[in-house]
Amino acid sequence: MEKIGGQAVIEGVMMKSRKGWTVAVRGPSGDIHVKKEILKSIPRILMLPILRGIVMLYQALSLGIKAIEYSAKMSFEEENKKSPCLMSLTLTIVFSFILGIALFILLPLYATKLLGIIFPYISKSSIIFNLVDGIIRVFIFLLYLTAIGMWKEMRRIFEYHGAEHKVIHAYEDRRKLVIKEIKDYSTCHPRCGTSFLLIVMVVSILIFSLIPKDWSYMNKFLSRLILIPAIAGVSFEFLKFSSKMNNNPLVNIIIMPGLILQRLTTREPDDSQIEVAIKALEEVLKIEEIDVRKT
Repeated sequence: MEKIGGQAVIEGVMMKSRKGWTVAVRGPSGDIHVKKEILKSIPRILMLPILRGIVMLYQALSLGIKAIEYSAKMSFEEENKKSPCLMSLTLTIVFSFILGIALFILLPLYATKLLGIIFPYISKSSIIFNLVDGIIRVFIFLLYLTAIGMWKEMRRIFEYHGAEHKVIHAYEDRRKLVIKEIKDYSTCHPRCGTSFLLIVMVVSILIFSLIPKDWSYMNKFLSRLILIPAIAGVSFEFLKFSSKMNNNPLVNIIIMPGLILQRLTTREPDDSQIEVAIKALEEVLKIEEIDVRKT
């Protein structure tokens, strides 16, 4: 069965397959707008283990930006307020990237450095230093998800996130893509990007432990930035492995924290949101030339 991934966007859902991607968005008038594109084939050498994780991360980010840009435009259609221009979206994405570096790399590293002054044993061990750094990073991540979940507009996106997962579950179980067949599925999915981020944080603790403990604060920060692609590659391989071994009890225990974490990034969707997710999936399956009636 063709693996399908997805992402929630503003009032819609993006779905991606091997050959292409689609995004379906509910406009203010109630109509569902769809955009689809065929993906260029990736050279085989770039699909080697670890390397493919870096490529997939770059592709996910670039497609995500395109999908958000389209959804922002369509979700404001027919409303009195103007849709965000490309420049404002670009600035928002750049600001979000800088904020992400500050919150999840700079702040944990600086906080750990301060704790190392108070508790010298932290600074004396690279493993302990990076373990504390990782725990602080996860704590900040949880606070961040909890905070944005209180924002009304973000809760709408989380509902579409839940709809995306439900529809993919139904597709993978070969159920009919109709609302009544989909509603009872979980809003959590083991291949979710939220689980991937948690894996990244755990893997980063292990890889950052290789950084010499006597390096300066700036060298530690720069080395963390440089190692992000390698961490993403290793994390992708683990996520790929765990999705193939979902019947293994040990693997299920390991991925459980990621599924629990998704309770912060998904909400129960309504029927109209599930309908949008169904439309996105149906359109991407057409790109793959898969008859949705036979799934």
